[in-house]
Formats: sequence, structure tokens, C-alpha cells
Amino acid sequence: MAANEPGSDKPNILFVMMDDVGIDQMTSFGYGGANAPRMPHMDAVAQAGVRFRNTWAQPECSPARAGFFAGRYPTRTHIYQAIGENDLANAQLSPYEVTTPKLLKQAGYQSAMFGKFHLAGPHNNPAEYNTPGVLGWDYFYGWIDGMPPAIDTTAGGLSSHTNTAYSCGFVPKSESNQGACFYSPDSNRPAVAAPLDPASKDAAGLQCVTSGGLFVPGASPADARPAFLNFDIDQYNAYYVSPLLIVDHGQITRDPRVDPPIRGYRTTIETNAAIDWIKSRPSGQPWMATVSYTSAHTPWQSPPGGLTSEPATPVDGTDCVGLPRGRMIQNRMTEAMDTEFGRLLVETGLASYQADGSLHYDPKASNTMIVIIGDNGTLGQAVKNPFDVSRAKGTAYQTGVWVPLIVAGPLVAEPGSKINHMVNGVDLFQLFGELAGIDVHQAVPRTLDSVGLRDYLVNPAQPAMRTVNFAISGLNQQVGDQRNSPCVVDPGLQADGSTTTTDFAGKTCMQVATNKHICEDNMGIWWGPDHDTLTDLAGYAPSVARYNTCAEVNKDLYAANQGGPHAGELYTTFPDQSVALRNHDYKLVRNTFLLFDPAQPDPVTKNTEEFYPVNEAEAPHGQIGALMLDTVDNNLFDANGGFKAAPSQEAVAAYEQLESKLNAMMVASLDCPGDGNIDGQVNHIDIDIWSQLSQHWGQSSLYDFTGFSAPDGSQLPDGLTNSLDYALISAQQSKPCPPTYGIY
Repeated sequence: MAANEPGSDKPNILFVMMDDVGIDQMTSFGYGGANAPRMPHMDAVAQAGVRFRNTWAQPECSPARAGFFAGRYPTRTHIYQAIGENDLANAQLSPYEVTTPKLLKQAGYQSAMFGKFHLAGPHNNPAEYNTPGVLGWDYFYGWIDGMPPAIDTTAGGLSSHTNTAYSCGFVPKSESNQGACFYSPDSNRPAVAAPLDPASKDAAGLQCVTSGGLFVPGASPADARPAFLNFDIDQYNAYYVSPLLIVDHGQITRDPRVDPPIRGYRTTIETNAAIDWIKSRPSGQPWMATVSYTSAHTPWQSPPGGLTSEPATPVDGTDCVGLPRGRMIQNRMTEAMDTEFGRLLVETGLASYQADGSLHYDPKASNTMIVIIGDNGTLGQAVKNPFDVSRAKGTAYQTGVWVPLIVAGPLVAEPGSKINHMVNGVDLFQLFGELAGIDVHQAVPRTLDSVGLRDYLVNPAQPAMRTVNFAISGLNQQVGDQRNSPCVVDPGLQADGSTTTTDFAGKTCMQVATNKHICEDNMGIWWGPDHDTLTDLAGYAPSVARYNTCAEVNKDLYAANQGGPHAGELYTTFPDQSVALRNHDYKLVRNTFLLFDPAQPDPVTKNTEEFYPVNEAEAPHGQIGALMLDTVDNNLFDANGGFKAAPSQEAVAAYEQLESKLNAMMVASLDCPGDGNIDGQVNHIDIDIWSQLSQHWGQSSLYDFTGFSAPDGSQLPDGLTNSLDYALISAQQSKPCPPTYGIY
């Protein structure tokens, strides 16, 4: 019996992750605002499956994805924000975790991932580019970093010939729609006349980069390839030219020098690779395919018009900078992803197209379970009404952690059902185990934070299995007390795309972006190393080469503005840590800030506590109605963390319960220095592993515990695995590790 046929012993699993697509984008969940992206194929699967309408992921991609695949909160994995090139190995997913592919291998599954990885490596990690293999995947085809590279505003070197910058990465129709499309010398493809498809509404430049080429206006295919065209392997272009990685059972291929696969539209490449692998599966062997779409992460770049519901003429490549144009592009990228998702189902035999082009999906017709989730909330600039643009991705507020979750397939007893009980992204780990017939809490030798989901599929009336839900964001471990550099963004825009910010206080300084291009691709101003000569409001420019914290930025800003029209104004500071816990009706949020205080010589730490009533009422077309979000106006606490007015007994009881459980959550997984393999003890095994790493690697590893002395006297990792770490491990031997426990 073929693995895709109903009745096979174990179901196949198709796991689809959307990047930066929060629940606010999804009309199938009752939201989407006045201008939601069209997602008919995922809507069809939602109608045939179960919609979990109260699902939290973590506020950023890496900690959320680690939770999906390890079933453990960031307090255990130590991944608190998106992994960057400066984050040490102990802020990446540990090879000693029992990941989903390792778990499913116990039941005979083959596992593959396509698209974005962003769980570990290649920087500061002994496994380097083999982290997908070390973490258990049999096959990986995609991009190990967290986001595409920057848009190539040279359009492949053309700008040196035309003296024009191309903000979308290709030549717009308004400049020229006739010319030639040239291909890489490595591909042996002859040049062709452009536009490739005269009937298409796409600009010739967009058609050309979609096919893997570079467009030259006015040129002829008979011309020699112009010398100014840049096909170098490191001349990337966001979604159209990317540094691909293939890991096949430990065999690594980086940046294959052919047009496909590193050239072409990224969402299509991800889909093609998944289709090829799924169709090649041997009969009778169960599989799990994770399609980790990069879309709709920044940089926002126009997709091929054929993948969207409307031609690309409103976004023909003239301008991909700023809002609301960027919001329009982001909608199209989400629609393009949905189109390719539909093709994925059809070409693997899981669905078919009807005569009108709509998707026909029969969950009982195959032995494949489909799971779809957003990895975190939507980026602030793209948030739909009535959700909060200033409390989006990166925060533990509802807009930052509330994501869509759809599960469909033969196990679903009541297609079209909606579940309003609390679910956390870590619960997917247990669901994958349940589908394979594995008791994950028995199979994994350490504390898990996941609870089951299968019972909701077979019984929509199943009572709630969670009493609380948890999310946290923070800083990843870098060398000593280093952190990502400051990036100033403007979240003061409205959900319709208009901006209202006119002063410094309306902008937010955050330390989430891992480098300059990520900051700028998110429409931010970079204040870290290698910043440009910047000028902000009132002519303010940085006075030093690098700022380490937002508090330093505000200190300089305060001094520069003395006596001027902006005297006393400061950037809003993003929290260093944002933690949230909720029950059915209320939500407790704790934020920790490092702030500049004019009255203090050094930055000061400030802790705040907020308390909100929340619910999951639908809000079609952006009308808030009965929906209760954790917005500023709904905070029941005053600035001192006490109730603004006489609270109800219900609110007091809820707060006391949540406060007690959150305190417990924060100590439920205490560190055990020396226990690098997370087996709950420090012993000779740790010494043996340290010995191998120190001799053959010596750099950042899970056995880098010490070496940097902080101002407060504490010891922090120094990015080296050396004798200092051996001394700590030796001193800790035979000392019991603190007990850990789960709170659900």
C-alpha cells in the first residue's frame, strides 16, 4: 500500500510554517482587516480541518521554531530571540535535544525540511552547515539563516551602466519593458528576448529575475553578455537569488552554481523541492515534510504576478520602499505563498483543482495529516486592524504571539470545527508524536512543556487541556555581556498604512535586528557598527562609531537636543525581556527595560507589570466588536503595577493565580552549569565531550560556560571552549542539577 493512501499504518505529516503571518492576517479565523491577503487554498484546508483559534507561539521565529521541534519553552532551550551571527552555541538548538525528526525516526519516519531553517548554525556552532543533519533531518533543502539577503538595488550590476538604483531588485516597467534577459555563464542558457511573456502584466525585469536571469533594457539576445552584469555567487537579491544549502544525509552542498536552484522566486523553489522529495518517497514508509516558507518575512519584494490574484502593475517595481506600498507587497507575498501551497497539495496528490480553479481537498482521501501554523505574530508595519501595530512581532502581547493553527486530515472527526481552548506552539511536538503513536513524555528523557492535541481532533468537545499559556522574548547569549546593536524603527503607523510619527518619542529603539541589513530591511535606522552617516529628526546624527544599547542612543540624543525644539524627547525603548502568562480570561505581562535616566550616570533597569482581560472574539473587516486585546487602554493596572480601580473578585483571583504560576515558570528550568549535554547531571561524560570539543573545535560550544567576568562579578561565556570551562565542569561534578518541572 502506498504511503499516501488511506489505511496505512502511520500517517504522513505535512507541516507548513508561515513566516511573520499572525492571526490578524487570516480571514478564515475571523480577522484580516479591510484588506486581507487572499488565501483560498489554506482557507479550503481550514474548512476541512480544525482551526485552533487560541494558539500562542513565541514572539520571534527561532524560539518559536525550537518549541515546535523540541516541545520546550525558551527558558529551557535558551533561545529567546531570532538567532544571529553573534549568538553563541548555547543560544541555538542543542544537538542533545530530542527533536521531532529524531523522535519520529523511532517510528520509522523519514524527515525533510524545505525553506527557512534558523534553528542553529552556521556561526558559533561546531556543526556549522550540518546543523540540519545533526538535529535529525534526513534531508534539508533551503536557507540556514533567518531571512533572505537584502534586495539588490543594482539589479545585478545594471545600475553601474544606468546610474539608477532599483529598489525592488529589478527594472520596473515604467523604465523599459523591452530588452534581453541574460543568464549566468554557469548555466549555459542562451539569452532571450524580454519580456518573456508579452501577455503578462509583470514588468520584463520581474519576468527575467523570476526565470533566473538579469534584464538589460534595449539589449538584444544576439548581443554579447554585458560585462557589467554581476552573476557572482555572492551577488544575492532577496527572494530571487539566495545562498542555498542542501544537506542530504550529512552530505553538504552550498550555493550550487546553476540558475536553478539559487535563482528564481524563493517560495516557488521551496515548493518545488518539497514536491520532488514527497513524490520520491518509497511506498509504505511514513514521512514528515516540513515546508518552512520564508514568506512573508522582510525584505518585502514583489512576487511573480502569476502567483497573486491581481497582476503586479500597482507594484511594477517602481518603488519597494516605505508604506503603504510595502504593505501591498507583503499581502501579495502571502497570496503567492498560498498559491504555491495549493500547488504543493495538487502535485503531491493530496488535493486537486476544480473546474473554476478552486481547491478540492478531501481529508479522508489520503493518509496525510496537514498542520499549518504561523511562527510568530505579524511584523508591526504589516499588522491588520484592529490589532496593535506597536505591540506586534517581538513582544509577548497578543499581536506578537497569537498565531493561526490549522490541522486537517483523516483523523479529524468534525471538519470545519473551531477550538477556542489555549494551545501553545510547543504542543505541536506532542501532536507529531501522537500521530506516530509515540508517548513523548516517556520517549524524551527531560522535562517537556507540551500537552496533547490529538484528542481535540477526534473529539471537538474535548475539555481544555491547558490552564495557562506562556510566551517570552529576551536576549540571546553572546560573548560576555554583548548584545545586538540598536535599531530605531517607526511603529507609530496606523494599521491602514498611514504614519503619524512626528517626534522622537514616536519611534522605538530595539535590539532585535541581528545586523545592519536586517534593520534597514525592516525600515529601521541602524546605530550599530558600520552605520552610515545618518541624519534623523532635527538634524540629529550619531556621534560615536557604535552604540551597544538603546540607553546609550537615548543618552546621546538627550545631550544633542538640549536647548532645541526636541529637548527632553527620547526614543521609546523596546524591552530587553517581555514575558506573558494567561488563563482563559486574563493575561499578565512583565517587561524589563534598560533605560537612560538623565538623573543617573549609568543605564537603569526598570521592571513593569501589566494585567489585561483578553478573549478570542472574531473581528471581521477590522471592527473590534467584542474582541479584547492587551492594548494600552485595556490595561487594568496603573504605572505602579496596581489596579487602577476597585477590581472584581474574579480579577484579583486571576491575578494572584497568574502571578504565582509565572513566578514558578521562571524558575522551572534553572541552569545547571557544566551539564552541556542536558542529561540532568555533571559527570565524566561532560568531561569527555568537553575534551573532544576543546581539542578539535575550541570555539563556541555548549561547553562554553565561563571566561568573561561581568561588572557584577558573574561569569559569562567568552566564545571559547577551553581550560576555564574544564575547571568549572570539574568543580561541578557530582553536584545534583536543580529539578525541573512543567506547568500547563
